[in-house]
Amino acid sequence: MQCGNIGGWEIIAIVAVLLLLFGGKKIPELARGLGRGIGEFRQGMKDHNQPKPPEGPPPPKEPPQPPA
Repeated sequence: MQCGNIGGWEIIAIVAVLLLLFGGKKIPELARGLGRGIGEFRQGMKDHNQPKPPEGPPPPKEPPQPPA
C-alpha cells in the first residue's frame, strides 16, 4: 500500500463516502470550517515567527527640568 499516491477513483470514492455520511448540506459547512481553521493556523504561524516586543513596563521617563 502506497501512501500519498491517490488517484482520481480514490478521490471520487472519498467524496461519495463523505456525501453518504454528512449529506449535501453539511459538506459546505465542514469545508468552510476547515478553511477557517487553516487560515487561523497560518496566521498563528505568521505571528509566531515575528519578533515579540519586550515585556514589562516601559523604561522610566526623565523628570522634567524646572525652568531656570
